Amino acid sequence: MTETAPVRIERDGDVAVVVLDNPPLNLFDAAVFDAVEAVADKLVALTDPGNAERARAVLVEARGRVVSGGVDVTVFRDIAEGPEPTERGAQLWRRLLRIAQTFEDLPVPTVFAAHGLTLTAAFELALACDVLLASERASFGLVEIVVGLTPSMGGPQRLAERAGPARAKELVFTGERYPAAVLERWDVVNRVLPDEGFAEAARAYARRVAVGPTVAHAATKRLVTTAVRQGARAADDLVPDVSGALFATEDLRGAVASFLADGPGKATYAGR
Repeated sequence: MTETAPVRIERDGDVAVVVLDNPPLNLFDAAVFDAVEAVADKLVALTDPGNAERARAVLVEARGRVVSGGVDVTVFRDIAEGPEPTERGAQLWRRLLRIAQTFEDLPVPTVFAAHGLTLTAAFELALACDVLLASERASFGLVEIVVGLTPSMGGPQRLAERAGPARAKELVFTGERYPAAVLERWDVVNRVLPDEGFAEAARAYARRVAVGPTVAHAATKRLVTTAVRQGARAADDLVPDVSGALFATEDLRGAVASFLADGPGKATYAGR
């Protein structure tokens, strides 16, 4: 992928920064879908524990005034007016769900930074990330009803996980744009940060989680996801394996030694 790709990866130390840059509105068109799919696959390799240059966190950010104005509607027109629209539509959704699931399954913390309007596919990608940061002026919407669709990149079900089924249905049924402060109250947005300095604040947050105990963070992700989708007892069943393995990590051994020698909060982590 070249530096002019509409979705690309940049590095900020231990953070892999996914940049959406398709001016003027960062619409998700065919080229963007191709690029984000390629980026998702690249992130799998980049965050692999065996990678010597492993990224220990992922930050998604966008260039321009808005995060995204949504999907280029000609994508839907071409499917609806072409041959076998049902099967071609299903193929599109399978592809986009795979992208969302790939981001969701990365073994490192993932952070989405929304500095402005964030619609449809971009919002659904944000919901596949672990943490959603928003600026005060950011707003969000799943507005697919305007073209007779329901969001199908995983948005409704992940909204339901965060905000509950009633809120998820309300947001999709109305097709309204919701300010960041409202979605923070609904537990969709994790934190609302000031507009001024937002980009750097989001970078600082990503850097902060990147220097933590990476293997422990992966265990946390797995336990939380299992608890939400299968119940607390199913997560309990995983604890001996996923948490037991942490005692063999360099990070735990070093942190325990640091705690005993110097007290809490002074350990540094290598991500191993």
